[in-house]
Amino acid sequence: MADGKHHDSADIADAYLLELAAAHGVGTSYRGWDGVEYPVKAGTLHSVLTALGIPSQGAGEVQRSLHEARLAPWRRILPPVLVVREGRSAEVNVHVPHGRRVAVRIIAEDGTSHEAAQRENWDEPVDVDGVLTGRATFGIPDHLPLGWHTLQADTDGGMAECQLVVTPQRLRTADALAERREWGLTAQLYSVRSRRSWGIGDLADLADLAAVSAHDGAGFILINPLHAAEPRPPIEDSPYLPTSRRFFNPLYLRVEDIPEYAGLDGEARAGIIGDAQEQQTANLSADLLDRNSSYAAKLAALEHLFTVPRNADRNREFTAFRTGQGQGLEDFALWSALAERLEPSAPEWTTEAASPGTAYCAELRTRLADRIEFHSWLQWLCDQQLESAQHSARQSGMPVGVIHDLAVGVKLGGADAWTLASVLARGVTVGAPPDMFNQQGQNWTQPPWHPVKLAESGYAAYRDMLRTVLRHAGGVRVDHILGLFRLWWIPEGAGPAHGTYVYYDHEALIGILALEAQRAGAVVIGEDLGVFEPWVRDYLAERGIFGTSILWFEHDANGPIPPERYRQQCLTSVNTHDLPPTAGYLAGEHVTLRESLGLLGRPVAEERAAAIAEQEAVLALVRERGLLPEPVAAGESATESAAPDTRAMVEALYAFSTLTPSSLLGVALVDAVGETRTQNQPGTSTEYPNWCIPLAGPGGTVLVDELPENPGYRSLVRTMQTALRPQA
Repeated sequence: MADGKHHDSADIADAYLLELAAAHGVGTSYRGWDGVEYPVKAGTLHSVLTALGIPSQGAGEVQRSLHEARLAPWRRILPPVLVVREGRSAEVNVHVPHGRRVAVRIIAEDGTSHEAAQRENWDEPVDVDGVLTGRATFGIPDHLPLGWHTLQADTDGGMAECQLVVTPQRLRTADALAERREWGLTAQLYSVRSRRSWGIGDLADLADLAAVSAHDGAGFILINPLHAAEPRPPIEDSPYLPTSRRFFNPLYLRVEDIPEYAGLDGEARAGIIGDAQEQQTANLSADLLDRNSSYAAKLAALEHLFTVPRNADRNREFTAFRTGQGQGLEDFALWSALAERLEPSAPEWTTEAASPGTAYCAELRTRLADRIEFHSWLQWLCDQQLESAQHSARQSGMPVGVIHDLAVGVKLGGADAWTLASVLARGVTVGAPPDMFNQQGQNWTQPPWHPVKLAESGYAAYRDMLRTVLRHAGGVRVDHILGLFRLWWIPEGAGPAHGTYVYYDHEALIGILALEAQRAGAVVIGEDLGVFEPWVRDYLAERGIFGTSILWFEHDANGPIPPERYRQQCLTSVNTHDLPPTAGYLAGEHVTLRESLGLLGRPVAEERAAAIAEQEAVLALVRERGLLPEPVAAGESATESAAPDTRAMVEALYAFSTLTPSSLLGVALVDAVGETRTQNQPGTSTEYPNWCIPLAGPGGTVLVDELPENPGYRSLVRTMQTALRPQA
């Protein structure tokens, strides 16, 4: 070929395959981080279509699937779900045998009934399996309240219905921050310990950290995902690879704060105190965290506490919690009880225990009732301590309080993959194409939502997950929010570079997110970094979703952008957990680490030169604003004032962030205490101890108890306070 490239004809998709892929929201090309448009190979399209349940092998199958795609809407009386915006007129198409009468009404959440008026529709009827089928169009009233309603179609003796979700035109919590600015800490909670922690930061530490920072004027505290891990050790280190995104990890419980602790007999309490003291020795070490040791000790203590009789009020609260959480909690607790008995590779998971609805699982719900109650009880305790942490944050003066983090997905073989299998795609995992930070691409080994099946379920699992995460939160950060628009699907057995994007109904997913956040009174922050279509950020801003800006990444064709051009509706920070703390970043630790792990796509000298140039471009802007002295010219002697140390550079960068109009300013706790070690290196698992670095500084581990007197913390807090102080 003229361009010197060889293409296998089997890898080139024909026009019909491309049309079929597009009809099902499967990308047929993608624009890489380098700006080049890449075609998706035919093999990838076949694999992804198969995961969606669409036959595509051979010309005959492709033609039949195209025919089915055109007829699919006509086969349904009503769509699987209808998501609309408040105050906007909308329409719904109803399909019935040609000439048959049909009436449509809405039953609102509050029980009131609303008629939908039929509108003119001149669409020609279509032959569907030998039945001439017509399409009637009805208008959805624009005065419906926010909420989850039911749309009903009465068709001469038959009734069809679907979920009708009315979502906010704009999330109004964003408007409350339009006239003020808040700074807050960003922290990996497991790494932030106190003298009373059991080797891992917990929810009591979160409450204390919120109180400490609120005293200094912080308006929020953003933490890592607290999603559930395995029910017993060994457990996953990554908070972004949970077994469930709806439920929480009991690892974060503070045992001594559970009311039943007071009811222990002397011997049992002495045993727990001894176990606690043994774990607490780790709090003073800057060595890697040991989740398994901490969790094993906590589980032993929790088993004791579970046997302590609850008083009548506590019993009523627990019963109400289980009832309120419904079948989702019961299924999660059943999975947890099964996972205690069965190894992940046990054959039962693919046979008699393949789903919560099997006869085998029905029998075990009775036999394992005590263990199901135990795991439900653990979730109740998490709920109570999360409520206490948010209450502490708000009582301490934080306008927002605790902002939770929502991971992109869940691990294969985990609770959600088991309980929600009907709305997840099989044979593919989620990841990311090659980019400038991981030039081989990434496979996050997580099953994606199946877009059609999720919609057919009325988005129930998505809604329930959001409600639980937002239940005791002032906000939520949605990791990779671009995944609500499209996700990079990687066929099983293929490398990350050999995937493609699958597109989702973002109007529905973002709308439901806004609805549940509105009801919870929470702000939403979308992590919108990376490659995306230009309109996405405008769309999120229109819906009241905050974006994310990291100083090092904010640039255009001319280089770093000035602070005045940053977004107002945004969380702006110097750092992110996927980079080293700022002191380490300035020292080039990210290049050194990626080079040692073989993750670079070009010579290390080129990578290091590019990193230095990138930093210098940002630092030049900082100097222009008078926040750092000009660099020493060649031949001149450096003085202390002319050669700022790393601490001064870090604080100057944070002062620079305050020059932006952004309503939310994040201060990484690792930057405050002078940590240099990387918390997470994307694209690695066993190659690097991701998510196992405790909070430490130049002098060793840093405890919450010591934070108010920590020199680095105090200095950076003063920088934020001074920069944000109203001018006289």
